[in-house]
Amino acid sequence: MSIPARAATAYGEGLLDDDFTPLPLSVGCTFGFSTPQPVPSVFQVAPTGGAVQIDSERWETGVATHHTYKDLYGNRCERLTIPAGESRVRYDAEVVVAMPHDQHAPGMPETPVFALPDEHLHFLMPSRFCLPDELGHEAWQRFGSLDPGWERVQAIVDFVHDHLEWVEGASNPWTTAVDAYRAGQGVCRDFAHLAITFCRALNIPSRYVFGYIPAIDVPLPVEPMDFAAWFEVYLNGTWHTFDARNNRKRVGRVVVGRGRDAVDVALVTSFGPVTLTEFEVRAEEPVAPPLH
Repeated sequence: MSIPARAATAYGEGLLDDDFTPLPLSVGCTFGFSTPQPVPSVFQVAPTGGAVQIDSERWETGVATHHTYKDLYGNRCERLTIPAGESRVRYDAEVVVAMPHDQHAPGMPETPVFALPDEHLHFLMPSRFCLPDELGHEAWQRFGSLDPGWERVQAIVDFVHDHLEWVEGASNPWTTAVDAYRAGQGVCRDFAHLAITFCRALNIPSRYVFGYIPAIDVPLPVEPMDFAAWFEVYLNGTWHTFDARNNRKRVGRVVVGRGRDAVDVALVTSFGPVTLTEFEVRAEEPVAPPLH
């Protein structure tokens, strides 16, 4: 018996009563590795906290010591050494999402550049995968005449969602937003990178986000569950969630990492030769114990 699913909501509809009902989730992942030598590594798979309360979490690493630290963006990272040979690393957490439904705020104005906090200015700049300097002309041609604010960002999301075809394996670790734009296809990180690029070109601070999203109130995907990528924009003094891949309200986002783009929030950073032999991601409502 599982916790009842929340009522379905279509993107753009008003808030429901249960938008503010906390949602418990079980999230986690498993990696299998093969390596000829011990390899120092950093894992970024644990929720950052904030709007997500972590009730419990467990690491299974097969090593005696590992420790958590926070990176420059406040993301939680786990530092450990992958042992030589065959090994597995597993992470599991029981969490509660305080406000599980994506929020919709039509009419929200943009924050002028002169009024931006100093620490947000770098979210306007080009980064390794997001290149507003290269796609600036396209951004202003397509979206420059639209009224600044929420609706212009949503227009960018609509365009990216329709322009890119999601194709498994369509991109590689070096694919930029420009590459995806020209190819017309990509995976979820490419959708986020391209939308961020257009937003930054229009002087809208935007940052890359990735984490867990359970399949609640949506059709079950054909492909195996994976980590998801979306983005946040700074409007009217606060950050707001947008998702160019899904382009609809989702329930139960659990943020793992935020940064300029995917280079800041790698799942695993290994300092040596490693072959990935197993990979699984989990995000679901917890199953209640059977009644006696």
